Amino acid sequence: MTLGKYIIPTEIIKLVRVGIVVFPGSNCDRDVYHTLQYTGHDPTYIWHEDHIPKYVDSIILPGGFSFADRLRAGVIASHSPIISDIQEMAKEHKPILGICNGFQILAEAGLLPGVLLPNGKQGFMCKWTNIITHQNKTPFTRTLDRGTRIPIPVANGEGRYYVDDPKKLERNGQIVFKYEYNINGSTDNIAGVCNEDGNVVGLMPHPERGAEPDINPYDHRPAMAIFEGMVA
Repeated sequence: MTLGKYIIPTEIIKLVRVGIVVFPGSNCDRDVYHTLQYTGHDPTYIWHEDHIPKYVDSIILPGGFSFADRLRAGVIASHSPIISDIQEMAKEHKPILGICNGFQILAEAGLLPGVLLPNGKQGFMCKWTNIITHQNKTPFTRTLDRGTRIPIPVANGEGRYYVDDPKKLERNGQIVFKYEYNINGSTDNIAGVCNEDGNVVGLMPHPERGAEPDINPYDHRPAMAIFEGMVA
């Protein structure tokens, strides 16, 4: 299987196990499962109260409305039992991706910098947009060139990223994606960030909803590359 400039042996692909964490209120877990299969992974669901199996190589926290977004988006889920296992995986430099509500959870758990606030127009946003690859040193962007435009859908009510010192993130190489046009008031157009080690990434848009030609009316390949990079 060829992923950009990488040639991945089939026997290696079959060994890549991705755990999808399911919370009460998750609604994108099956979309992520399907996309992972489509891009050559071997996904498995993990309930938020369970431990992560030892054979799981990486983790994705999908979008949705965990615990109905009570109090604020992601805050209750960030105290789920599985978070301690995810924190250990982060220390082991294993790939961890949070999409939309998953990003909110990782930020609330302190695994990613910043917070997600209500959108600037104080309403739920559901539309196609473009994000720009700002950093390609993470497991999820390594098959993308810097500056790659990714057509991708967004669907959130609390997606406005805020951080006190965006210049510090810039210096540390922690800004992974930026909106081509600021659609929600996010600080410095930021759409996705990573931790200092680069193995934990969160983004508000939904790459799993744009990774196939049948559902992406523009170009599915950049969104698909986010998942393919985990194998590479």
